[in-house]
Amino acid sequence: MRVRGVKPFASAVGLLFGLLCAVEAAKVNKHKPWIETTYHGIVTENDDKVLLDPPLIALDKDAPLRYAESFEVTFTKEGEICGFRIHGQNVPFEAVVLDKSTGEGVIRAKDKLDCELQKEHTFTIQAYDCGEGPDGGNMKKSHKATVHIQVNDMNEYSPVFKEKSYKATVIEGKKYDSILKVEAVDADCSFQFSQICSYEIVTPDVPFTVDKDGNIKNTEKLNYSKERMYKLTVTAYDCGKNRASEDVLVKINIKPTCKPSWQGFNKRIEYEPGTGSLALFPSMHLETCEEPITSIQASIMLETNHIGKGCDRDTYSEKSLHKLCGASTGTVELLPAPSNSANWTVGLPTDNGHDSDQVFEFNGTQAIKVPEGVVSTTLKEPFTISVWMRHGPGSREKETILCNSDKTEMNRHHYSLYVHNCRLVLLLRQEPTESENYKPAEFHWKLDQVCDKEWHHYVLNIEFPAVTLFVDGATFEPFLVTEDYPLHASKIETQLTIGACWQGGSALMTQYFRGNLAGLMIRSGKLENKKVIDCLYTCKEGLDVQLPEEVASAVKVEFNPNQSSLTLEGDDIESFEKVMQHISYLNSRQFPTPGIRHLRVTTTVKCFNEETCISVPDSEGYVMVLQPEEPKISLSGIDHFARGAAEFESTEGVTLFPELRIVSTITREVEVEVEAETEAEGEDDPTVQETVVSEEIMHNLDTCEVTVVGDELNGDHESLEVDLAQIQQRALEMSSSNVGMVITGVNTMANYEQVLHLIRYRNWHTEALFDRKFKLVCSELNGRYISNEFKVEVNVIHTANPMDHANNAMVQPQFINQVQHASVDLSGHNLANMHQSSVVPSAATIVIVVCVSFLVFMIILGVFRIRAAHQGTLRDQENGKENEMDWDDSALTITVNPMETYEDQHSSEEEGDEEEEESEDGEEEDDITSAESDSSEDEGGEQEDQQGSSRQQQLEWDDSTY
Repeated sequence: MRVRGVKPFASAVGLLFGLLCAVEAAKVNKHKPWIETTYHGIVTENDDKVLLDPPLIALDKDAPLRYAESFEVTFTKEGEICGFRIHGQNVPFEAVVLDKSTGEGVIRAKDKLDCELQKEHTFTIQAYDCGEGPDGGNMKKSHKATVHIQVNDMNEYSPVFKEKSYKATVIEGKKYDSILKVEAVDADCSFQFSQICSYEIVTPDVPFTVDKDGNIKNTEKLNYSKERMYKLTVTAYDCGKNRASEDVLVKINIKPTCKPSWQGFNKRIEYEPGTGSLALFPSMHLETCEEPITSIQASIMLETNHIGKGCDRDTYSEKSLHKLCGASTGTVELLPAPSNSANWTVGLPTDNGHDSDQVFEFNGTQAIKVPEGVVSTTLKEPFTISVWMRHGPGSREKETILCNSDKTEMNRHHYSLYVHNCRLVLLLRQEPTESENYKPAEFHWKLDQVCDKEWHHYVLNIEFPAVTLFVDGATFEPFLVTEDYPLHASKIETQLTIGACWQGGSALMTQYFRGNLAGLMIRSGKLENKKVIDCLYTCKEGLDVQLPEEVASAVKVEFNPNQSSLTLEGDDIESFEKVMQHISYLNSRQFPTPGIRHLRVTTTVKCFNEETCISVPDSEGYVMVLQPEEPKISLSGIDHFARGAAEFESTEGVTLFPELRIVSTITREVEVEVEAETEAEGEDDPTVQETVVSEEIMHNLDTCEVTVVGDELNGDHESLEVDLAQIQQRALEMSSSNVGMVITGVNTMANYEQVLHLIRYRNWHTEALFDRKFKLVCSELNGRYISNEFKVEVNVIHTANPMDHANNAMVQPQFINQVQHASVDLSGHNLANMHQSSVVPSAATIVIVVCVSFLVFMIILGVFRIRAAHQGTLRDQENGKENEMDWDDSALTITVNPMETYEDQHSSEEEGDEEEEESEDGEEEDDITSAESDSSEDEGGEQEDQQGSSRQQQLEWDDSTY
């Protein structure tokens, strides 16, 4: 029995002991608070209270058992929830603890929320208890829970129409399912308040209605004679019954009965150079007045006959164009632009413009003689004649384009190309041979192109006895070939003429041509490559079309050879209109010819009922090619320098343009927004200003000409030279005369720079030569854009011979270095004392002179100070101190290392901005203007006193001779 009574007591004691331990343990913060993993909340905009699901409550196992039956428990702060922490960037919410013991809390907005700015917010939240340790770091944190809060919308915005007003045009007598559509939007964020639920026509008694989608239609047929335009006021309501803030005005024009035509066609279309393709009819559609159409055909014509030679092409010389197209050898240009090297076309009238191709006019009284030696082609070899010609119906007389005839006596025609009765005829008489049989002599082509007053390109490939003619890239065979005997043997020289035939005697010329010619060329060898011929003829402007895939097979498209017209055929109007909207104008020239290109659209339709088929009138307009931004070609470099006479006489000569730079720029106006602050409101008021900017561009050059300024070159003792291998390597050509040198060929500015750097001037008799002047001019597009005149003056330095003087003190030192460098730049300097500046005293000379001056000065100064020591007055003593300080100052100036002074004097700011250069072979060469020398002398005189005048004079001598 005793044993049984002890056990219950022991158990009770153990239980009590355990509870006491638990209470003690409760004071220790062992556990983290606990919250839910996810919360969802709702808050209304303009309110701060968030409704969470589930509610925000944090639990902590360290909290005491509040409902224990037999023990009284004391709450400890280790089990309380001290707060909640929100994690995230720019979270507009905060969490607040309502009851620390229960862990209950709420989330509320810091500021008013705007649903239109952000509909939802997501962030994380974490609870932490109030536990503290000895170091204050015993606080426990819960895990992070995700909170999603949705912002509910309030109907605070009213509908707003997208357009300020609406316009539409309808045809009288028809009822439409929809004339036009008005549309309003609402800025509220919710679906309910942001949707437009209805539209309403406010204007009473109008024959129109509007549906919930904004489509306006007429309720009865409209009459043009009764009302030509209706003005309606329309409003809108959102689904929250808010009315539009402003009603919108709708104008509906009434047109009379439908007339078939192309609609949406702008008559003036502006083309800006360098912008690629420009759509001509982007909004074009065909009004058929609901007539059933079975097929449609349209022709689009681009009229460019007034531009250049029928259209816009590169205006380089014909010789350059042949090179660009691949016919680079043996080409001779018979109608070149007038220049110093080709001056036989000077008297011919031209188009007087550089924007387009240069053409020559022959009025029936003018002709030119080609100088002897220009054409060396013999008729025994294959050769090619090509020419651009515009010719109208003329007289029945022969009109000669090109003729090679005897200079005197018999006036025989060896070969000629002429027009006769709208026929193109080539006369080709063979030279004497052993057999005197008949041979083909005249080849006739009857062509409409000869007399249609339009530009055409003719190429004749001559390989006797066969002759092939290409007109605008198409091949034509002669319809008639006549034969004749070969010419008799003769030693008479021939004369090549253009625009007539040389007859000699009193008549001189006969068979004058009436029309326009350009690009007349003779080339040795046949021009058989069709690609080359097409390249010479193809226009740089024309029509283009990019067919959409879905309509490519529904519409047939055909172009003419130069793409100035195209024809469309199809049976589906919708596909046809899509193709029309993709027709564009393209000009691939960097600097196109400005002006008008007329457009014409001719349309033919077929209907099921041929009797009632509609007729579509022609549509006319024009493309205005705007003036391109003209480039300014600038030549710059060293424009004045001197070289020793030996360099002019050397085999290398003197380089004229060693540092030449070719830069091309364009100026354009751009609009720039400038923010100006208003005085009253202090706000930025953006304004638009036009500013002119300069921009560097790259393009080709086709000519650079170096000419002599003054007397012409004397071939006996002077010349301009250049490395021909370098010229040919860059596909350029060079011609020279006694007035200068011309480099031609289409190439980059960089390549022209490199070639011009190689031009040298030689003169092997320089005794009487003191200077020579040259001028350089470069151009692009056959003179359309011309650079500035870059003038270079080069002086000859003659070595001065030493002279014997009676006074040895005036004799120049014998160790003077002769200056004979390959490059001396005297740009901008006075060359009056060129002979004096050709010799420079060495550093040893300066050292000796300065040392002797210093010794003399010290002796004089010592005597002066001995005398000053015997004076007893205070004023004399003070004067002695001043003189002593003068001596100190002067001595400090003179004791500078003379070698250092000589080497560094040109880099010192106190002595003037002078430069010292050292050549590769170790010799030194300096150039000082007289202005700099005078400035140095004046500055030295102001700084030095009378006692230091001998040193100053010595330095002045050094500077002038230096």
